[in-house]
Amino acid sequence: MSATKQPSTDGRSKEQRLKSYLAEKAADGEMYFKSKFIADEVGLSPKEIGALMVKLRESAAELEIEKWSYTSATTWRVEPA
Repeated sequence: MSATKQPSTDGRSKEQRLKSYLAEKAADGEMYFKSKFIADEVGLSPKEIGALMVKLRESAAELEIEKWSYTSATTWRVEPA
C-alpha cells in the first residue's frame, strides 16, 4: 500500500489557508490566539501553525504578526498592516 497525501479541501496551500484565516479574523482589528485553539478551524496541527506563523511574520506584508507571550503555549498577536 502506498501512502497518499490528502489534499486540502479548497486547493490552497497550508500557508495560504492560515494567512486567509488570519486576515479574515483580524480584519476589524487585532486578534490574539494560541495555535491549539484555531487548529481545527484551519485544518492544521498546532505545531504546523507555529511553524507557519514564523514564515508568515516575514512574508505576509498585509499582516503584522507578533509573538506576544508564552504561557503553556505561544500566544500570537495579529493585526492588519
